[in-house]
Amino acid sequence: MIELKSPSEIEAMRPAGRFVASVLTALRDAADVGVNLLELDALAHRMIRDAGAESCYIDYHPSFGAMPFGKVLCTSVNDAVLHGLPHDYRLRDGDLLSVDFAASVDGWVSDSALSVVVGTPDPEDLRIIKATEDALAAAIAVALPGNKLGDISATIGDLARANGYTVNTQFGGHGVGRTMHGDPHVANDGRAGRGLKLRPGLVIAIEPWLMRTTDDIYTDPDGWTLRSADGSRGAHSEHTIAITDGAPIVFTDRGVA
Repeated sequence: MIELKSPSEIEAMRPAGRFVASVLTALRDAADVGVNLLELDALAHRMIRDAGAESCYIDYHPSFGAMPFGKVLCTSVNDAVLHGLPHDYRLRDGDLLSVDFAASVDGWVSDSALSVVVGTPDPEDLRIIKATEDALAAAIAVALPGNKLGDISATIGDLARANGYTVNTQFGGHGVGRTMHGDPHVANDGRAGRGLKLRPGLVIAIEPWLMRTTDDIYTDPDGWTLRSADGSRGAHSEHTIAITDGAPIVFTDRGVA
């Protein structure tokens, strides 16, 4: 069921967006060679506790997860491309790290993700990160009242292909509100002019994610982490936004966190 938020509810969602953005900024700054993924998870956990927020991940157990997630972050490294379960791993020079984080503040959720290279970057890693960031920015730019959901999806898919990447559509964006995942599903590829008409009050997470040389994935033995089928690296970018009468509101914009 798709629920449109009132102007007052949109305003009430802003603190969650600012908080999620601030946590991702802190995690990006903390990620360095030798830092353990469990240390990053602990940092986010402390920030949640200090802010009086609530984790959306720790007890999360959808049908595709082997058990409740148990951590407050997704930390996906190199060929781990989504839902990376934090574990005892110290980041190495050149690792590509994607961090996905969602939290609830005063009952409202925001969800966001970023990718960074730790230490010495491989140009191809920087290129795929930029492709996801550019796709996200372009998708947000067409998230306007009167446009269709397919315009967002087609924008992501077209930009991915223009950069030489194929698109996996098993996982994508989603509605956001009192819970982390709701309707509608926001695919990372589609046909322009098709699907749900965008209306003010619709709040969605848009999340392009790409892999270098495949669009196939498999589930790691940990029951959560999704890896590229051919071992190639992936990147992930995400913001939670609201459709308005004008330009969309980007709740998780780290520039205003």
